[in-house]
Amino acid sequence: MAILRSARRLFTARGYHVPLSAIAKDAQVGQGVLYRHFPTRLDLAFAVFEENFAQLEAIAAEPDAGAFGRLWDRLVQMTMESAAFVEMAVDARRTMPDYTGGTRLQALIHDTFPRAQAAGLVDPRLTVDDVLLAHRMIYGVIVTAVDPAEVGQAVERASHLLRQPST
Repeated sequence: MAILRSARRLFTARGYHVPLSAIAKDAQVGQGVLYRHFPTRLDLAFAVFEENFAQLEAIAAEPDAGAFGRLWDRLVQMTMESAAFVEMAVDARRTMPDYTGGTRLQALIHDTFPRAQAAGLVDPRLTVDDVLLAHRMIYGVIVTAVDPAEVGQAVERASHLLRQPST
């Protein structure tokens, strides 16, 4: 659907609070059409965000010990590509008590993390909550970076801390 493609592109380029009129214009539809399909900004963002979750769920369904690493890499890549979706999740958590995105992400990590720990791929002392904290920290690095060129290096350092068992 053109609206979803435009929303993904503009959320990524301009952030979660891009005017919905800009999304409608980019999709070459009237605002009425956009609102008929997606009554609120969150409805539109959820539809786009659901595609991200489908990718993460497919990775988490892989039974090998490396699934956590691939899940983490894709989650971080998605966050770097569009911090707008984390911003959307934060807004949803504040305004919608029945929002399940955080719980869904936690479940994906919970399903893959123990296998990675058992294989020695991540520090056995870490918890799922530590992984979620690391993701929030990476998001913070992304949105507060003064020099965008430094983001990749900082994110890599944070990911390295998560994956490497301590000595």
